[in-house]
Amino acid sequence: MPLLLAKGGWVFWLILVTGAVAVAVFIERLLHYHRAQINSLEFLNGVKNVLKRENIVEAVSICDATPGPVARMVKVAILNRERGREGMREALEEAGLVEVPRLEEKLGVLATVAQIAPLMGLFGAVLGFMRVFWRVQVTGLPLQPPEFAAGMWQGLICLGAGLAVAVPAYVAHNFLVSRLNDVLLEMETSSTEIIHLLSGRGDPMGS
Repeated sequence: MPLLLAKGGWVFWLILVTGAVAVAVFIERLLHYHRAQINSLEFLNGVKNVLKRENIVEAVSICDATPGPVARMVKVAILNRERGREGMREALEEAGLVEVPRLEEKLGVLATVAQIAPLMGLFGAVLGFMRVFWRVQVTGLPLQPPEFAAGMWQGLICLGAGLAVAVPAYVAHNFLVSRLNDVLLEMETSSTEIIHLLSGRGDPMGS
């Protein structure tokens, strides 16, 4: 590693910083999605049992005590129950406009890192090659092997570092998108079920 730091040049350091940002974003989003996912079936059954007793305050309290967007969406439906089915649907759509951007936040950072890291590596490689040719032009003499190797080292290290950052960032982005889709599906399913329950059209949660 010391050899890479010494020979990679400033572009290599920039790639390392970019990789560190990607790691930080991935960990933060992973923890965020972990907190956002709950046992929605158990949660909805608890809310359902309370609503059967027409205890709205306790149902809202359960939502407040449960983390994640699913609970917040259910709370919105409960608070807008008197507006009817369409009113609840409109309120949930408005709430979704707030919740979805929160869930999608920072995913673009990982996608950007996956796209620009190889380009940064290529840029570092070009600088390394330019260093070699500049030395040839300045000295007017054939380069000695150490001087030639220094430029090649810089180019290859930057190329390798760019790919080493880009590939994990791409995989991490796709993994987080799959987790995001799971949360969005839970939100959609729970919203549909609570609307059915509050509008008195069947018992979708079963029991």
